[in-house]
Amino acid sequence: MGGQNPYIQEAEVELPTQKYKITFLPMNVTIEVDPAKIPYEDHGLPGSILEIAMGNGIDIDHACGGVCACSTCHVVFKTLEGFKSCNDSIEAEEDMLENAPGLKPTSRLACQAVPNGTCDIVVEVPNWNRNLVKEGH
Repeated sequence: MGGQNPYIQEAEVELPTQKYKITFLPMNVTIEVDPAKIPYEDHGLPGSILEIAMGNGIDIDHACGGVCACSTCHVVFKTLEGFKSCNDSIEAEEDMLENAPGLKPTSRLACQAVPNGTCDIVVEVPNWNRNLVKEGH
């Protein structure tokens, strides 16, 4: 499951045209994002933080499959510049974020946040959102 939710408006995104880096905390893992490799997998919007993470072996919980129907992929951007490099949130995302504990002004759903590649980004996966137990494939 994954991709886009047919029941909500589609977010307008600007995909990156140059390489940039995303650092995931607290894992302290940095990924170089190559726009030529987008999309990686079918987890959230193409080029989203969730899709990039999952495509690079970084597990971010996403109970709804990345279709903006829950708040389990909540991440916090550590810089305002990184936050602003992403597409604007749509109403459905804002509604879902209201359910996320520990909401910050720079919170987004990883499945909906698509960086445009104009700067490097640091995101934190909140402690409450790190699911250490996963079912096998």
